[in-house]
Amino acid sequence: MTRRRHKTRTRRKGRPTQGRHGWALLRLWLLYAAGVIALLFVLWVIYLNGVVREKFEGKKWSVPARVYARPLELYEGVSLPPDLFEQEMLALGYRPVERVSGPGQYARRFEGNTRHYDVYSRGFEFWDGDEPARRFRMTLDAGRVTRLQGGQGEPLPLMRLEPEEIGGIFPAHGEDRLLVRLEDLPPLLGETLLAVEDRDFLDHFGVSPTAILRAAWANLQAGRVVQGGSTLTQQLVKNFYLTHERSLQRKFQEAIMSVLLEVHYSKSEILETYINEVYLGQSGSRGVHGFALGAQHYFRQPLNELKTEQIALLIAIVKGASYYNPWRHPERAKERRDLVLRVMHREGLIDQAELDAATEAPLGIVPDVDYSLQSYPAFIELVNRQLRRDYREEDLRSEGLRIFTSLSPMIQRRLERVISERLHRLEQAHGTEGLQGAAMVTSVGAGEVLALVGDRNGRFNGFNRALDARRPIGSLVKPFVYLTALERPDEYHPGTLISDDPVTVEAGDGTLWEPRNASLEDHGEVPLYQGLVHSYNQATARLGMNLGLGSVYDTLRAAGFEGTIPGVPAILLGAVEMTPYEVSGIYHTLAAEGVYTPLRAIREVLTAEGDPLRRYPLKMEQRFSPEASFQMQYLLQLALREGTGRSVYQRLPEGLAMAGKTGTSNDYRDSWFAGFSGQHLAVVWLGRDNNEETPLTGSSGALHAWADMMADLPTQGLPLTPPGDVSFDWIDSATGKLSAERCEGAVWLPLREGQVLEESAGCRIDRSSRPSWWQRLWQ
Repeated sequence: MTRRRHKTRTRRKGRPTQGRHGWALLRLWLLYAAGVIALLFVLWVIYLNGVVREKFEGKKWSVPARVYARPLELYEGVSLPPDLFEQEMLALGYRPVERVSGPGQYARRFEGNTRHYDVYSRGFEFWDGDEPARRFRMTLDAGRVTRLQGGQGEPLPLMRLEPEEIGGIFPAHGEDRLLVRLEDLPPLLGETLLAVEDRDFLDHFGVSPTAILRAAWANLQAGRVVQGGSTLTQQLVKNFYLTHERSLQRKFQEAIMSVLLEVHYSKSEILETYINEVYLGQSGSRGVHGFALGAQHYFRQPLNELKTEQIALLIAIVKGASYYNPWRHPERAKERRDLVLRVMHREGLIDQAELDAATEAPLGIVPDVDYSLQSYPAFIELVNRQLRRDYREEDLRSEGLRIFTSLSPMIQRRLERVISERLHRLEQAHGTEGLQGAAMVTSVGAGEVLALVGDRNGRFNGFNRALDARRPIGSLVKPFVYLTALERPDEYHPGTLISDDPVTVEAGDGTLWEPRNASLEDHGEVPLYQGLVHSYNQATARLGMNLGLGSVYDTLRAAGFEGTIPGVPAILLGAVEMTPYEVSGIYHTLAAEGVYTPLRAIREVLTAEGDPLRRYPLKMEQRFSPEASFQMQYLLQLALREGTGRSVYQRLPEGLAMAGKTGTSNDYRDSWFAGFSGQHLAVVWLGRDNNEETPLTGSSGALHAWADMMADLPTQGLPLTPPGDVSFDWIDSATGKLSAERCEGAVWLPLREGQVLEESAGCRIDRSSRPSWWQRLWQ
């Protein structure tokens, strides 16, 4: 019995011993699990630490290439209408004031028709050196700069304003920003930002328990979310590293990364990154990041020129760029801005007078139609195409290149308005609709594209007709047929007689080509110049066939055309398709006295640090003789005075020597005009995208748009001095021989040495006779 009870007691004692062993094992497993979790947490933190440091210390952003227009250059004698100058000031964000006190301001004073301007420029880092911010004075009289002085009254030989930024080449994710250093940030902006968004920024370590509790209490009192507890560091982490997903996991990760960021980097480094990263709005498909770009986006001004109320609006938008969009929700944006202003006053950053004035001030944003940072999309497309020949797409989108172009904003804005308004008037006059247009203006000699419009809406970012719409050029091809003849001085001169009788040519497929004049009249024997001036189809076709199609092809190639030329006689009358850009290229060779220069839109490319990366020097090659080129220019002047373009001088000064040619394709599908002065070449195309007929010829459509453009463009006439081997004489238009002015049919034409030695019978030459207005013009 004793032994049995003992065994029973032994078994009863074993049960609690086994339980204690189970709990120990469980604790051990929990300890192991905690250790694994801790290890995983440590590894996760190490990973996050690497993520934080890699991006923060590496290349933080893909910075887009920035594209600039040509700067406005001022010097005594330059043509500059006052309204165009003030448009330029407006586009650059200069503010009219009573008295100039700092950069970005100008004042004006009137004395009759004379205007005096006092301007304080901002300065700019150009490709050839820095232009410092400076004060200067300028006088405009009769549309010209008559005086240019520095701030102390000293003469200035040249003054360049900073160029207008006209666009960029943006990263695939669409972010855009202008980087700014912390020391360049206006003190008021930095102080206000901390006061509104993170009062404890200088004291916390990435996460502020005080701010979290304060926000929770404010939200509890309001019954809704009215205040956030995130620090600036947390906001930076969310925007810089994470997504905007709302979850506890993301918030926890955000907090850990914020602490890591504070451990490794100073407050100034974190704040500088924040002011360049913060999202402040949308411009089309591109996001506007950072306060520097935000200032340009909303006010067209640099940060250091912002007023108190403008700074307050930028900081107000930080809370929600879409919700407080000042264009869509101005009342909401003003309410938030005024709240920021009151915080400024509460923190002692502004006094009561400043608060009252800023609260009463309007939002001061640029007009809604002007808030896109991609100002001139058709021209930017041309720049992109030329850049891609020399740079990788990745570099253009991420390396912060600075690209200086040839665009003249004054001429571009004028061209956009001309095309839009002229098309509207033509549609009203002819009771039609659906007309489209494209146009270009180029500097003669340098071959720089000054303006380019690819749609009747100049700011439309879509099909670029100036670069991509290939259309038959009609009579625009004729000058190159006649230039081919003039390049043979032993056979042809402007007075050589050619036939304008009907012509029939058998094509290779057995069909007949029988061109007729637009008037359906035949003119028999006519001097060569009349065939071009009056745009006779039959005379041109006969001349071209006598010269040979191959010779005309060679002339078009030498002028710069690289596209397809059909092997048919109809090309002599314009059955060759070109874009307005290509037409500008070949006509520029005519305007530049036979010198071929490839058209260019880019002047210089600099790195983000301002170092020259690539230059685009002027390339020139004499393709046609100066003598034949001068004769051709003269004939194209006659075309404007006496021929199909004669209506243009209803708009232009009589003494302004200009040249040009109309072009109309079959069934009036295309209306063209190409014309030039000694300084500017402009090409205009009007038509329909579906290639249907229009009610327009070259002279009733495109010519009027061209005249609208040139009438208000400060330009110089063609040079009036012929080359040494060319002189003027009277030619009998009936015989092509030397004549006297008093004889019927005598015309004043440029001849090369050795041409036309025989005198016209029965018309004695009297050199003492009174010269015509053409002769007086040339003398």
